[in-house]
Amino acid sequence: MRAYPDTSFLCTLYRLQANSPLAAAYFAAMPGALEVTTLLLYEFRQAVRFQIRLQRHDPTKGYSQAEGTKMLADLKSDLISGAVTTIPAPWPQIHLAAERLSELYTDASGHRSMDILHVATAIELGVKVFLTFDGNQKKLAEAEGLIVPV
Repeated sequence: MRAYPDTSFLCTLYRLQANSPLAAAYFAAMPGALEVTTLLLYEFRQAVRFQIRLQRHDPTKGYSQAEGTKMLADLKSDLISGAVTTIPAPWPQIHLAAERLSELYTDASGHRSMDILHVATAIELGVKVFLTFDGNQKKLAEAEGLIVPV
């Protein structure tokens, strides 16, 4: 079954965290490539770069330069090998779906724009499984009938 990840899943996959073994096991067991969009790749890369900057200004926060560079290199390696693949996305339909989700859920649950866009992307791609370690985003995905197995 196809699955679509969010940034929390990618961060957990490419940086050692409490849920990393779960993310790695799911990734390893997938029958095909992990499908991502250019927007998800941008958000992940931007988040890593921001965390590197954050640590440079406050050593108690963020990711080290070495750790962030490794995360980006590991993702690049997986893209080159085909373990992760970029798929086209119908952005006008995704934006309409995101607007619907925003109207339905943001006031009650406080969802962020990118989280809504990732769930809307999964919906518009016809994916049934959504991969996230973000509790609030999980609630949104499940409210829309997506399965969140991790």
